[in-house]
Amino acid sequence: MFLYNLRLARMSLMKQPLLTTLMVSAIGIGVGACMTILTFVYVLSSDPIPEKSDELFAVRVDSWNPESPYDDDKPEEAPWQLTHTDAMALLESDVPTRHAAMRKAVYTVVPDNPEVAPFFNVARMTGGDFFEMFQVPFLYGSGWGPSADENAENVIVLGHETNEKVFGGTNSVGKTITLGTEIFTVVGVIDDWQPHILFYDMNNGETNPVEDIFLPFSITDRREINGAGNTNCWKDEQIDGYFDLLRSECVYVQFWAELNSAEQKAEYQRWLDNYTEGQKALGRFQRPTNNRLSTVTEWMEVQDVVEDEVMVVMSIGFLFLTACLVNTIGLILARFVAKGPIIGLRRALGASKAAIFRQHLVEVGLVGVAGGVLGLILSRLGIKGVQQLLSESDNLAALNLDLLLITFGIAVVSAIVAGLYPTWRVCQLPPAGYLKTQ
Repeated sequence: MFLYNLRLARMSLMKQPLLTTLMVSAIGIGVGACMTILTFVYVLSSDPIPEKSDELFAVRVDSWNPESPYDDDKPEEAPWQLTHTDAMALLESDVPTRHAAMRKAVYTVVPDNPEVAPFFNVARMTGGDFFEMFQVPFLYGSGWGPSADENAENVIVLGHETNEKVFGGTNSVGKTITLGTEIFTVVGVIDDWQPHILFYDMNNGETNPVEDIFLPFSITDRREINGAGNTNCWKDEQIDGYFDLLRSECVYVQFWAELNSAEQKAEYQRWLDNYTEGQKALGRFQRPTNNRLSTVTEWMEVQDVVEDEVMVVMSIGFLFLTACLVNTIGLILARFVAKGPIIGLRRALGASKAAIFRQHLVEVGLVGVAGGVLGLILSRLGIKGVQQLLSESDNLAALNLDLLLITFGIAVVSAIVAGLYPTWRVCQLPPAGYLKTQ
């Protein structure tokens, strides 16, 4: 019976191509606009590292101004980053399974190949634990070991793009590369890796691309390497040089710890509290103790990855879809009422209201499927357009299988909802009136 109704629906839709096109377009445009927004919200709010997100913690201690909070909008929160002094102290703890202090820097890469011009590249200064903590995939080699951190060795991990540009994409492990005036030995090359949210450092943009150079954090002190990320200060201090910054109360270092159990987390929280009390005794940390361990998803909430404005825009998207459905209801009603004589004849020949209802629901469902295909195309175009507008990476928003199913589901359900009233209305038409006019 379904196939019979499907054939009738196809024939009916083909008889009035213009009206059919208008109905499909109304649903497709509404679904396309709604899904473009929904896709971005879905991707932004999803867990970027679900396998370990509840074991990775952004570590913060409140060393900020005793007279005012770090963030007036969230006075209960500690600063997003640490001072260099605190980051170095936290690295001394043996409680975490792994931990890493990190910050951004910019280097000039000087290839040995004279045909490749020197170029700037963003680097992440971090610890060797970074790569296992965040499940970084390697194409060649691996990250560096503890000795490289302890001895501030000139080792480097390259991203796929830099390795392609400098070494032609070959296995460059063991080869050397010049950054500025210093030579570094390549120990690993990262495969394509781009979390949709740069969760480990959202200070300069949560959707920024992953850095393409990784170096030991410990070399920054020996070589006086200036950072490239956000630096926030509150104290009136004279900072005339690099080492003045290291000793200052300015926060600019991100810190993450891997804690694999509730007991380990509790032990590390006690360690942080004891450290804070020790600093209070030295005259620092004049605010109430406020040490924070935030999981990846908690950290995303603190950073307002999905802001209230985004949710407002998503509401507008659904309102636009509703407006399109209202127009679709009018088009479907006009179409079905125009079919009154045919429906009256079928009713006179014995067709029940239920049979008429099912047939026309199949018809509006078919319109929904066509609208879903159009909505999918428009969603893809919309996503590409927003990416170009925001200059974001392609990884930010992609229509995966879940979103594909949601798109079709919204389109079909929307069409059926829009067709319920017209379908019910046409079933109530008295057949006698139409038969008398024939």
